[in-house]
Amino acid sequence: MISAVSHLARLARAGFVLAREGVFSLIDPAPLPVPARVGLHLARLIERPRAHDGAGRLAIALTELGPTYVKLGQFLATRPDVVGAQLARDLESLQDRMPPFPQAEAEATIVRAFDKPLNEVFASFGPPVAAASIAQVHRAEVAEGRTSQQIAHPREGGDPEAPTRDTKVMDSRLRGNERNGSSRRAVAVKVLRPGIERRFKADLDAFYFAARKGEALSAEARRLRLIEVVDTLARSVRLEMDLRLEAAALSELAQNTKDDADFRVPGVDWDRTAREVLTLEWIDATPLSDRARLEAKGLDLPKLGRSVIQTFLRHALRDGFFHADMHPGNLFVDDEGRLVAVDFGIMGRLGPKERRFLAEILYGFITRDYHRTAEVHFEAGYVPRHHSVESFAQAIRAIGEPIHNRSAEDISMAKLLTLLFEVTGLFDMRTRPELLLLQKTMVVVEGVGRSLDPKLDMWKTAEPVVREWIERHLGPLGKVEDVADGAAEIGRFLGGVPALLTRGANVLDQLDEITRDGLVLSPQTVEAIGAAEARGNRGLTIGIWVIAALLTWLILLVW
Repeated sequence: MISAVSHLARLARAGFVLAREGVFSLIDPAPLPVPARVGLHLARLIERPRAHDGAGRLAIALTELGPTYVKLGQFLATRPDVVGAQLARDLESLQDRMPPFPQAEAEATIVRAFDKPLNEVFASFGPPVAAASIAQVHRAEVAEGRTSQQIAHPREGGDPEAPTRDTKVMDSRLRGNERNGSSRRAVAVKVLRPGIERRFKADLDAFYFAARKGEALSAEARRLRLIEVVDTLARSVRLEMDLRLEAAALSELAQNTKDDADFRVPGVDWDRTAREVLTLEWIDATPLSDRARLEAKGLDLPKLGRSVIQTFLRHALRDGFFHADMHPGNLFVDDEGRLVAVDFGIMGRLGPKERRFLAEILYGFITRDYHRTAEVHFEAGYVPRHHSVESFAQAIRAIGEPIHNRSAEDISMAKLLTLLFEVTGLFDMRTRPELLLLQKTMVVVEGVGRSLDPKLDMWKTAEPVVREWIERHLGPLGKVEDVADGAAEIGRFLGGVPALLTRGANVLDQLDEITRDGLVLSPQTVEAIGAAEARGNRGLTIGIWVIAALLTWLILLVW
């Protein structure tokens, strides 16, 4: 009872803020029942006039409500099936910027994480340079010559074997600094907000309360699977609040892209990374959002635009692991002209089936093979078999043909994917969260590419990456590898057959021993069976009395 009152109080405060910022004016009252329409009318009475559009109002309200609501808004931007395509696009503009927390609290977190005085971990530790909902970033310096043995691993149980390629990168830079005679190297230190887990838990509990009540009262809420939405948000937030996992994601991306000439990521300093602290190589590079500086450096902006698109597609198709927050604030260009990505709190994964789905769909649109594009949906199991492939191909053609009649700068791959998911909804295709995250990232990446080159030809840019994947995995070489993989699986199975037979023989021997003198049950088992039978008898008795009462009532009614 007390928890329900607490949840209602939190939700009431959120409703008041949303009403005051005019968010409820975005809702069409026509299809709502009379009580809901009255509620909307009352909410409009406390609305304060603003010059902002709908997206601006919602962004202001969510920011005012705090970190959990900012994350909720960012998450809902990836779920157009829940909030609608227009509102999802509007939420893309929501910036995860929060006031910084005090310097002393950040320093205390570092001391607690490593069980060492601050000056034994960092030679200097500056004020915050950026602050978001979950953590903030400080610029710090590390004294040269400090080895991993001189800094204790974090008390949270950091793996002493974790420093791999990233630490080698840092060590090589350190040796370079020694040769150059410099005494310190700069690092970026990300520190978790104090008390953030407790705050998120309280807000998420309120979200669960609202989702359960909504699904209990509304068929539309059940269709939108509100509890599942909150579940997904909660999992995402839990992952973001362990900075070791972000370091692992960065390390995996570094390993995947180590041979890419046009992309790199910062090195991880594992010795100074813990659950609440992440230490990375400091990036001295030009922000991709600073067009004037990029031009002043003489960089080829159209080439950079193509690189952003191809990098994203390469990671999604080739590796099945991509940076899912590639807005301009997270992308830089170093002096060698390479893209450098930061902030790896949101990552996307695609399995082999999803990668093939994406590649063949894009290739089908590029080559205008709509029938094959439709077949891929059915082969992946995304569209139920009772639908017609030919009818689905016709619907896809209605999306593809208008695009091919436009100039290069008017073609939007992100819009194509949006329209495609809208059409697939008509054919009972269930929501695929991993594809929605892919679509959301495509929208952002395409916007970045077009900001650098307004005439960017998305199809020509994507075609080499998609074609390479198709030829590599669906061509002759890919078929040979599939056969080899299948043979290896058969070999592993046959190799395990003797062990299976041995275990089977042991089980038969045990069964024979157990049943040789009859099956004997333990006293506890006999007692449990008796209790269960008694409960069943009680249920049967109650059922008989209920049936008898109903029969008596019917007889009296007829009489």
